Amino acid sequence: MDGAPHNQALGAWGEELAARYLRAAGMEVLDRNWRCRYGELDLIVRDADVTVFVEVKARSGTGFGLPAEAVTFTKQRRIRQLALLWLREQAGPWLRVRFDVVAVLLPPGGEPEITHLPGVF
Repeated sequence: MDGAPHNQALGAWGEELAARYLRAAGMEVLDRNWRCRYGELDLIVRDADVTVFVEVKARSGTGFGLPAEAVTFTKQRRIRQLALLWLREQAGPWLRVRFDVVAVLLPPGGEPEITHLPGVF
């Protein structure tokens, strides 16, 4: 059996923890798991007057690298394109946008470690 269900559950839990973390930091969650035929945006939040597109990467360990390292240039480009589509669907004005990564490390039996990387791409 492949790891897909485990990975999906890990990803969903990581996104939930990221949303809680960002809310606790004073941000408002505007949208979660926004999908269109071209892909998905994990979280869209408002940080004061900035609309923030947040890519969440969750891992149970670092055997395949740190979670944030999975946000490749290709993934960044796709997120930017999806962000434009999301912005076109919404009633603006959208004066400032930012792209963040929230890396969530969920070691088996350990406490989650959350790293917020604002404006990384």
